[in-house]
Amino acid sequence: MTKSQSIGRRLTLLLAAVAAVLSVLSWAMVTVLAREATQRTQDNVLAASVTTIAETLRSEQAEVRLELPYAAFAMLGAISQDLVFYRVTANDRTLTGYDDLPSFETGRQGQVMFHTANYRSVPIRMAATTRLISVGDGQTQVTVTVAQTRDGVGAIAADLSQLAAFFSLAFFAVAVGLSAVVAATSLRPLNEIAAAVSRRGPSDLRPVQRNAPAELAPLLTALNRLMDRLRNSIRRSEDFITEAAHRIRTPLATVRAQAEIALRTVQGDTEKDRLRQIIRAVDESSRSAGQLLDHATVAYRTENLTQDRLDLSELAADTLAAMEPTASMRDIRLRLDGEQAPVIGDPILLESAIRNVLDNAIKYSAEDTTVTLHITCSDSETHLTICDEGPGFGDESFDTLTERFRRGPNTGGIVGSGLGLTIVAEVMAAHGGRIELTTSTHNERGGACVCFTLPSA
Repeated sequence: MTKSQSIGRRLTLLLAAVAAVLSVLSWAMVTVLAREATQRTQDNVLAASVTTIAETLRSEQAEVRLELPYAAFAMLGAISQDLVFYRVTANDRTLTGYDDLPSFETGRQGQVMFHTANYRSVPIRMAATTRLISVGDGQTQVTVTVAQTRDGVGAIAADLSQLAAFFSLAFFAVAVGLSAVVAATSLRPLNEIAAAVSRRGPSDLRPVQRNAPAELAPLLTALNRLMDRLRNSIRRSEDFITEAAHRIRTPLATVRAQAEIALRTVQGDTEKDRLRQIIRAVDESSRSAGQLLDHATVAYRTENLTQDRLDLSELAADTLAAMEPTASMRDIRLRLDGEQAPVIGDPILLESAIRNVLDNAIKYSAEDTTVTLHITCSDSETHLTICDEGPGFGDESFDTLTERFRRGPNTGGIVGSGLGLTIVAEVMAAHGGRIELTTSTHNERGGACVCFTLPSA
């Protein structure tokens, strides 16, 4: 499966990109507002200065007189250390100030107008107002202009812009962190569903029942439909195996009976060997069909495991009694040594596991030997150990011996299918237990020991 970029990373990057755009926009807005605010502040101070000077204008001895108030220029120095220029004209004649200070169109009398220009190669901001003064028999138009350089205002605006950039970067960093948290939080329901499915066993095909956001409802529906189809497919396969095993064993039993009858009647050694090979092949096929049926039963019941309280000692005794006729045919003694052992589990599956191990023990043990079942209990676990006096497991690993259709090196040509220990391992796994394969130390002949470990009830 080809891996693409994760949804969480893509969502984080998308949110980070949105945060970056918002950070740039906020910085630009603050910068513009800072420039406008400083410009407006300077204009208000210039307007106050111009108005203060204009209010000192008066007529005296047929001439225009004024006194430049200190406050008019002091307020300009309050906001910055910029240079200040002024000019007072009467009918376009300079009364005081800088003659070369640029003039610009003013509005109606008493209105303050603003203008931006360059003076002596320096940008300046100017404010001007016009006032009519009665001089003699007529009126004289007096214009007061005050200008200030813009370095201080620009520095203040730059400082505010720099501060805005710092806060924008901080906002972006916090937004990226929050984006990662939001992405992880948003994907948590999806991860919880994935974790819930991954914790299930291979045979657990129940519908996924979880509270999830509406966006995940189609995914859950599709997943549950897939599980339902898979469960139906497995059941059909199990039904087929069960039916096939049943239909195969009946004619095989007939073939075996006819072969045994023929074996008693023929005289030639060659014909007898052929019939013995036929009987062996029939036995192997019949055993394989039976264990395939057991395996299908295990696979089906582990999906819907029955949880009954039962006595493992009593279950082992019943299984032992059922296997007694098979053991007596080879003079093999079956002995149960144990105490009451309450466990929680499926009696059919546990009986199948015990029966498969006993069948192997009887099959591989020499005649006139003993197969022992020993049960011990502790506070948390119950142990059932089955030991025989056969050839043992050899040097094969546990994984090899419990693999389907794999048999150990010590089978010695004995009929088998390689499913017995596989069934046992699956039953133990379904019950939360485990299986251990060891060599018997209870007798001189050695042999195989299979230990079941189950949680105590």
